[in-house]
Amino acid sequence: MELSNKTARQLYEEIKAKPTRPRFGFGRKPALINIDVQKAYTAVGEFVTAYETDPKQIDYINELARLFRAGGCPVVWTYVAYMESGEDCGVWGTRTNTPDSLQNIKVDSRRSEFDDRCEIDKVKDIIVNKRMASAFFETNLGSVFNFHGVDTVVLTGGSTSGCVRATVVDSLSRSYRTIVPEECVADKHESPHFANLYDIAIKYADVIPVAEAIAHMRDYRPSNS
Repeated sequence: MELSNKTARQLYEEIKAKPTRPRFGFGRKPALINIDVQKAYTAVGEFVTAYETDPKQIDYINELARLFRAGGCPVVWTYVAYMESGEDCGVWGTRTNTPDSLQNIKVDSRRSEFDDRCEIDKVKDIIVNKRMASAFFETNLGSVFNFHGVDTVVLTGGSTSGCVRATVVDSLSRSYRTIVPEECVADKHESPHFANLYDIAIKYADVIPVAEAIAHMRDYRPSNS
């Protein structure tokens, strides 16, 4: 194991400035997955589980969502919520049972609600209640993306070290080109945030400035147009 006294942020900035591998790049048709942009994780000052990295995160997510819709590309919003009994949370939710615990994000509770700033098209957008870390685990996203001919997945939301990373790994495992706009993901603390951006960039996905993702989608034209 290589030893270093550099911070996770420093390691990430180094790999960002001098990448060690070429990008996967955008493919023919992308989909956007916005992971758990819900009050349990975004309402800073109201819930102790909430966090913020870039204050414009949700603005960027909304802009991307508008561009994806305009290009005829799927827009997905996931959220975490469990039965009142918590029986559908699995062993993941058994570690603690406090008001702030994962298993106590109940269906229709305030913690389960999407952030009020999110611009969700409830007619066209795909809304997924996920119960584990990855947006792909036991959900229908695979078949939905197959129907739409998706070959690229763009991921936003939180947390970088948890549900974002899990979804990144599952996305790559399904052979999707996978892209993470840096300003669009967030975590509770900068160390896991940057450590996971570093690891994702080296192994699993393209970590790019959100401006690049926005520029690509502004120029995007469906291949059958």
